[in-house]
Formats: sequence, structure tokens, C-alpha cells
Amino acid sequence: MAWLAKVLGPVGAIVDAVDTTVAADMDAQLQVLDKDPYLAIADGDLRLISVFDDLKYDRSDADMLSGPMRKRIVAALQPLGFVQRTGSMIENRATGVRMHLPKAHPLGASPFDVTRYTARGPQDYFVLTPTQAAARIIDHYDVDTAVERIKALIVRQPINLMRLVDHLERKESHIAFERAVGHLKYVQREAVESDPLRTRRALR
Repeated sequence: MAWLAKVLGPVGAIVDAVDTTVAADMDAQLQVLDKDPYLAIADGDLRLISVFDDLKYDRSDADMLSGPMRKRIVAALQPLGFVQRTGSMIENRATGVRMHLPKAHPLGASPFDVTRYTARGPQDYFVLTPTQAAARIIDHYDVDTAVERIKALIVRQPINLMRLVDHLERKESHIAFERAVGHLKYVQREAVESDPLRTRRALR
């Protein structure tokens, strides 16, 4: 048995290394999503994929992945070997990579809470609305970095800035972000009035 353990030890290590390499290769393959005008790698470091929602918002608009938005990401992932396992999870079993699509929350729910109770593995992704992705970015970076990353997102996928403002908490990072909202509104307005966004319509 001791001899067997010595043999199996290195083999197990090799399998782990291969799994890690395969998962990393999947990360690279997922970059193809950025070519779809309705999809984006909202933040590679945080493993966030966002689905285009709309060009203009009311602060009271529902913030959730609609049926057409869900169908878009499922169809885009199928060529990469992903299969929808449940209404809230898409999986590539060969790599162990999962895509978590948060379930619909009450209309008044905070975009900062949408992923709070979803367990996610280190290789997994969240699929979110642009507004939900922005909320996660705000909560995971210093304000300057968050603003720059959100600017990169909103020129491709506008977000509901005023809904974010309504749900900012009275903590230092959120207070600091609120000061940048005026600038982000300007950047977003310029983007939605210009090509290629100005003719884009929400998925139906």
C-alpha cells in the first residue's frame, strides 16, 4: 500500500495540473464572448460576464436577467461545451467551469445583494446585468479603479446609474463612488448617442 501511495501521489498531482491548465484554456476561449455586441467580459479578474440590458433607464426599472438575455448567453456558450443544468447554472463538465445566473430578486432589491448568497467556485463566473456587474466592481476595488473599470463597461453596456445611487450604502467606498457619478453619467450619455450603441435595442 505504501508503494501504491507513492505511485498515486505524483499521478494525482499531474491530474490537478492538467485540470488547472484546461480551466485556464477555457478562460481564454471565453474571450470570444466580447465579439458579441450583446455580451461582455465585464471584469476578467472578478470573473464577471454581463449581458446588454438597455440604453436608457428609469431608476425604478427592474434589474434582472430577462428570458431573452438568458437565452443569449446560453446560445453563446453552447459552442464552448457549456450545457444549462438548472435555471441558474450553466456548466462545462470537461473543465468544471460553471456560470451562475442569479435568480430574479424582488423589484426593489439592491444590485449589491444579487450575488451575496450564491456560492461560487474559484474557476466560476457570474452572469449579470451591467448594473449588477458594476455593483460588484464597486464593492471589490478602490474608487479610482472601480470608476475606470465601470467607464470601460458603460461605453459598451450602459448601466442604471441612478439605481446604483439609490442603493449605495453609507460606507466610505460607496460615498467616494457617489462623487464620480456625475462624470459617469456624462461618459454614458456620450456613448449612447454615438455608434455603435445608439442603434442597439434591448433583446426581445
